Amino acid sequence: MVEKEHMNLAMIGHIDHGKSTLLGRLLTEAGAIDPHIIEEYRKKAAEIGKATFEYAWVMDTLADERERGITIDVAHQRFDTKKYYYTIVDCPGHRDFVKNMITGTSQADAAVLVVDAKDGIMAQTKEHVFLARTLGVTQLIIAINKMDRVNYDQKRYEELKKELLALLGLVGYKEEHVVFIPVSAIDGVNITKKSDKETWFDGPILLEALDLMKVPDKPVNLPLRIPVQDVYTITGVGTVPVGRVETGKMKKGDTVIFNPPAAKGEVKTIEMHHEEINEAVPGDNIGWNVRGISRTEIRRGDVCGPVDNPPTIVDEFTAQIVVLQHPSAITAGYTPVFHTHTAQVAATILEITKKMDPKTGATVEENPDFIKAGDAAIIKVKPTRPLVIERVKEIPQLGRFAVRDMGQTVAAGMVIDLKEK
Repeated sequence: MVEKEHMNLAMIGHIDHGKSTLLGRLLTEAGAIDPHIIEEYRKKAAEIGKATFEYAWVMDTLADERERGITIDVAHQRFDTKKYYYTIVDCPGHRDFVKNMITGTSQADAAVLVVDAKDGIMAQTKEHVFLARTLGVTQLIIAINKMDRVNYDQKRYEELKKELLALLGLVGYKEEHVVFIPVSAIDGVNITKKSDKETWFDGPILLEALDLMKVPDKPVNLPLRIPVQDVYTITGVGTVPVGRVETGKMKKGDTVIFNPPAAKGEVKTIEMHHEEINEAVPGDNIGWNVRGISRTEIRRGDVCGPVDNPPTIVDEFTAQIVVLQHPSAITAGYTPVFHTHTAQVAATILEITKKMDPKTGATVEENPDFIKAGDAAIIKVKPTRPLVIERVKEIPQLGRFAVRDMGQTVAAGMVIDLKEK
């Protein structure tokens, strides 16, 4: 059997707009979840006064989440459409959990944004749209959910669709890359089957829309970049770093370099899913053995690349960021932790060059004294130790980052320019 092409799908949207219920319904109707389980959940949910939560519980398997009725971790679940097999990354809509939202969405090829038909656009709807864009998700399906709350009113759907298109346009989504669908997760309308409740809607239902998504091109023509996730020493083999190929190709016999440490060696073997392969391409999760490199020379966060086009080590870089949350204000001198690919490095904001309107990208203020939650800005950053990061225009997969401090994600951004070390 030919394996279907694989896609990662992120579920995003404001808390309580029905992401988990929609997802539970989709997985159950698509046959990925046993209906008996749902029946069991339905009884339990009714018992603790959480009726209608049975579908949500499919993904929210953590007991804590059931009690609080919110999604905490990024849960992964496989399911198949006619064309693809999807891994779903259920991203928490809840504020405290934006960090998982960033790790989840940065792997997504497409996203489903869930918006409550009655409540419309909320704070997090905007934040998630902006994040999805900053993190490079280009294809969106917008599920206008809870249509049952507005009696399946076509006028309300059209009105909200217009508002959403305006919001999406601000961050640079084009209408042709967006699919709108009016759904009801609780009534099971337009998820895997059409319904007579919405005879006015002639577009694709959710399951069909997932097959309209395109598998992103594998960036094989970009230079090789493999961020190291872990390094193992295997008896009889030697040093084996593991990681996911982000860009380019690697073959047996290639001479590679790991930066920042500048450790060089020859690729002896490449293994994926416990089988040896001759060549690794983007998306492959591999272990590769390198002759001439010891276990102590490389570590998580280093990046492997070709000797003739080595991963860029920066002295400082210029980035565009969006501040998601911060208890006070961010000023020059602030040193949070920057998370990019597999590296986590503390870095100092040397200067805030300009503050921008996050919706239009227009400059609001040159050299502001500070920036706060909701602001977009151009900043200059100096890592406290050597770091590999690339310009987002050249190698997008290594040009994005999240900024964390005090146990929360403070900002997300991308590298526009850099000064090499």
